[in-house]
Amino acid sequence: MKGISLFLIGSFTGLSLFLYQQKPLAQSIADGEEIYIDFCMQCHMTNGEGVPGTFPPLANSDYLPDINKTIYALKFGLKGPITVNGKAYNSVMASQGLDDEEIADVMNYILRNWGNETEEVITEEKVASVQK
Repeated sequence: MKGISLFLIGSFTGLSLFLYQQKPLAQSIADGEEIYIDFCMQCHMTNGEGVPGTFPPLANSDYLPDINKTIYALKFGLKGPITVNGKAYNSVMASQGLDDEEIADVMNYILRNWGNETEEVITEEKVASVQK
């Protein structure tokens, strides 16, 4: 009886770990592209160039490398003055209501497109660690 219990516990633990594995980066980026199209493209445009004076660019952005600040803006919204690539912006970005996994995916997409480069993989856990 004890052997069966240990077998069941071990099997359940192994299955849980298998199911909890992180999404592969390529899948996260692909999912992030869909999220970008649905939630971000209206303001930041198709190629991340933004709208001068209104919506800052994501392409070659000097704002994005501060990962926690960028995650915070996606999770909770952003208002007030910011400077991106030497230009001032002062508009409002409302929270889009994305969950932590969606934010991680769109971050992985943005951080690997339009001249942005990073080695960092943004995970759901990383996003969850950014609090208000």
